[in-house]
Amino acid sequence: MSVMEHIWQRARQGKKTIVLPEGNDERTIKAAAVALKEGLAKPILLGNIEEIQDKAKSLNVDLSGIELIDPGESEYYDLYVDNLVELRKNKGMTVEKARELIKNTLYFGCMMVKLGHADGMVAGAVNSTPDVWRPVLQIIKTKPGIKVASSCFLMEVPDCKFGHNGVFIYSDCGLNPAPTAEELASIAASAADTARTLVGMEPRIAMLSFSTKGSASHVSVDKVVEATRIAKELYPDLVIDGELQVDAALDPEVAKSKSPGSPVAGQANVLIFPDLNAGNIAYKLTQKLAKAMALGPLSQGLAKPVNDLSRGCSSEDIVNVIAITAAQASSK
Repeated sequence: MSVMEHIWQRARQGKKTIVLPEGNDERTIKAAAVALKEGLAKPILLGNIEEIQDKAKSLNVDLSGIELIDPGESEYYDLYVDNLVELRKNKGMTVEKARELIKNTLYFGCMMVKLGHADGMVAGAVNSTPDVWRPVLQIIKTKPGIKVASSCFLMEVPDCKFGHNGVFIYSDCGLNPAPTAEELASIAASAADTARTLVGMEPRIAMLSFSTKGSASHVSVDKVVEATRIAKELYPDLVIDGELQVDAALDPEVAKSKSPGSPVAGQANVLIFPDLNAGNIAYKLTQKLAKAMALGPLSQGLAKPVNDLSRGCSSEDIVNVIAITAAQASSK
């Protein structure tokens, strides 16, 4: 069973409600219909209802069983306005401003998730990443004990003897350019949760560097050493070690000489990169040179699941991200 098949299976078991704020987008309309038909989730489309229905008709898409909501006309509109004012009152939020923001489908969708009227949200086919993340960080925020929201890629490398039968979590590869030691520790905890939730694998976390156990000296190495110490202190149940070079993290033979006795070296399946340069370069190299599947960037560390799409995504991509978000919601 491939990783994506495993995720679809988990999504079907949960039957979660996933809100799609870009309900007027043709790809999103098609994806909602497929997700419902395949039993991956109960989708909700946000937007102008008449426009959504007209587009669905022109696409020959049956929206039976899919809830359509126009934020400005919703029975929850006033409730969401009041909650947004309460959440953001220390940031100067007024009732007038909140009434305008809740008409925005991204804000409305986040409030649905915040208040439990939906289990997760998928957006980004139309809106930019900053526009998607702004209401997410204002309303949904991060899990207790997690310093920073982050992203990861789920990597599946064919014919690979390392990791979890060639499956890895790479993090952070898309969100935090220069995480602090405290943030790296939080990223490691979030990536471990992703490994369990989406893949069902027990995470063995390598905190990566160009040094293994003091083989080199530099401030960037010190950051990884400190991040490892913090992670072990805050999350004592994690199997985590660092600082490790990537060959020591993956290859048992190299691990014997570079880091004997490590609980992770030679068997890592979750790779935590010291900064966004390293993470982004690594996932793209793996994808291109090893012909790996790179699924992401996937959001992690949030109080409730939200995932951001690429604006160049296909309807099939959206279906898969709906399934991922539903699987994440099922683990809560």
